Amino acid sequence: MAVLKRASELLPGVVLVIAVTAAAEAAQYLEIQALGRAWLESIVLAILVGTILRSLWTPSARFFPGINFSAKTLLEVAVMLLGASISTERIMEIGPALVCGIAAVVVVALASSYGLGRLFGLSKHVSLLVASGNSICGNSAIAAVAPVIGAKPADIATSIAFTAVLGVVVVIGLPLLIPVLHLSHAQYGVLAGLTVYAVPQVLAATMPIGAVALQIGTIVKLVRVLMLGPLLVALSVGKARRQDASSESDAAPARVNWAGVVPWFIVGFILLSALRSAGLIPKPWLAPINEVSILLTIVSMAALGLGVDVRTVARAGTRVIVTVTGSLVLIAAIAIGMIHALGVS
Repeated sequence: MAVLKRASELLPGVVLVIAVTAAAEAAQYLEIQALGRAWLESIVLAILVGTILRSLWTPSARFFPGINFSAKTLLEVAVMLLGASISTERIMEIGPALVCGIAAVVVVALASSYGLGRLFGLSKHVSLLVASGNSICGNSAIAAVAPVIGAKPADIATSIAFTAVLGVVVVIGLPLLIPVLHLSHAQYGVLAGLTVYAVPQVLAATMPIGAVALQIGTIVKLVRVLMLGPLLVALSVGKARRQDASSESDAAPARVNWAGVVPWFIVGFILLSALRSAGLIPKPWLAPINEVSILLTIVSMAALGLGVDVRTVARAGTRVIVTVTGSLVLIAAIAIGMIHALGVS
């Protein structure tokens, strides 16, 4: 009885979110038919459609349980399933020096991008979301970090929207740096792997250049994505320490409740990544799991859009654009420096 009652509470909002998701998928299909490619992917379109709908119409209270469930629980499931797409089996092929270099770039990029966001007056949550997206894997990192830090829907939607749009610009413009910076195909592969947001975007940015750029770019990107796990754990530990510190009534040192420090979906993320690396997930399962993760992410983004006050996004727009762009330029400069420091040829 309780399950049926809960389902009836969620149904109106979930149906609304699914309708918004369907509209976003239809818009992407029409975009591909008209322009030959999806310049704005459905994950961004879902946010835009949801936000536009919310701006024109405020849902009644009966919709919000399903909207909130889609924005939080479904997003957490999507993040967990994302772990199945990450394998470490090919990482060491590029050499330990480059692996360490990639990890160092991500750490420096996270710190500097966060600092840049704070410098331009962004909130701590938005600064961290932008830094995570730019430094690791774009929308996926933002979506994964958001529930850990308790980011607001407007913060998530703003960060993803501008980061995703800039990601399209990077895919198109990055190859223009090859003659300007006199990059070899291997050097360009490393640069693309360190700067382009999503794995499919890395493929789009490197495939036209050649097989060497494609292979190196993909492996570098996988190493970069692998940093998402440690980041999520670090954020969870940091949040637990702050909560313990704020709850202490005396001056005793903050303690971490290790039993509850890591959310369930992060545990699932790490477990699936380990199973994938050990070859324990059947290969025929990998593509469906990835597709479900992507679909749930899009659905959750539609829900986030439905919870966004467009005026809040508009107020943060200019600062977010400047921060995301500046952060990306900074990451590219760090990546080029690492390429030359390690003697990648």
